[in-house]
Amino acid sequence: MAIARSTVPPPGVYTPMLTFFNHDESIDLESTALHSLRMAEAGCVGVVIQGSNGEAVHLDNEERVTIIRTVRAALDKGGYNSTVIVAGIGTQSKKQSVTLAREAHAAGARFGLLLPPSYWAAAMQRPVLEAYFKDVADESPLPIVIYNFPAVANGVNMDSDLMIALAQHPNIVGAKLTCGSMGTLNRVCANVPPTDFACLGGKAEFALQSYVGGSPGLIAALANLSPKVLVAQYNAYMSGDLARAQELQRLLADADLAQTKLAIPGLKAAVVKYFGYGSPRTRSPLLDGDMTKVDAQAADLDKLMALEKSL
Repeated sequence: MAIARSTVPPPGVYTPMLTFFNHDESIDLESTALHSLRMAEAGCVGVVIQGSNGEAVHLDNEERVTIIRTVRAALDKGGYNSTVIVAGIGTQSKKQSVTLAREAHAAGARFGLLLPPSYWAAAMQRPVLEAYFKDVADESPLPIVIYNFPAVANGVNMDSDLMIALAQHPNIVGAKLTCGSMGTLNRVCANVPPTDFACLGGKAEFALQSYVGGSPGLIAALANLSPKVLVAQYNAYMSGDLARAQELQRLLADADLAQTKLAIPGLKAAVVKYFGYGSPRTRSPLLDGDMTKVDAQAADLDKLMALEKSL
């Protein structure tokens, strides 16, 4: 008997959330919960917790569970019961990733975001990667979203042929393409029905290009600053207003380069500057965010923030 396919992530804009820390590097749960509410209020369909921007590699299992539970409770209390939580579950082994998937599921996550293992990068050829993702998906209570981001995976890159093959698994339901390959996105979207597999763009700088290529949504770090603008662009494109979507893309492209230069510490500092909560504190070895570096990017960020606060 055929196994029923898992549900794909709903279409729309997702925020790969920052994790805020106190001065002593303990988790600032209050600011992290507040941040999730701002994303939901802006119209984001979901939040990604414990991805790259969430400093997942700096968190232990107990902290991951606590953050998921805290965010889920805050969203539910705020009336955002339908806002989806995607939890990062990538580790260097199947066993560990399945454990994280089970814990995240119990804490309230709906989907698991899975990076390829990368410590043994030279060994991560297609047969190894295909077996790994299928093995995790077989045991995970969470539907799996593939996370292709070679910059944080020791150069391990997953091509469209591999993704199309993995999309046939009933519990592998999407991908986040932070790799920036529009060719990969176009080929996957053309060969796998969006009802079976949601291939999501991974950066704001190519948000519009992702939608044109067939992507049903976006997971972009810039949403930590400008969720309303990204949601407005998504809605404009999906309603047929290409001119408005293009206008917003020009603004987003400049601002996304600015936030990329800031990296995670600077992005946290920008949240403090423009919205007045959180802290530029990170966990070592990352350095804390420097407000002077945020100010150096003001030419592009101020324009985006003015629009964000007007919506």
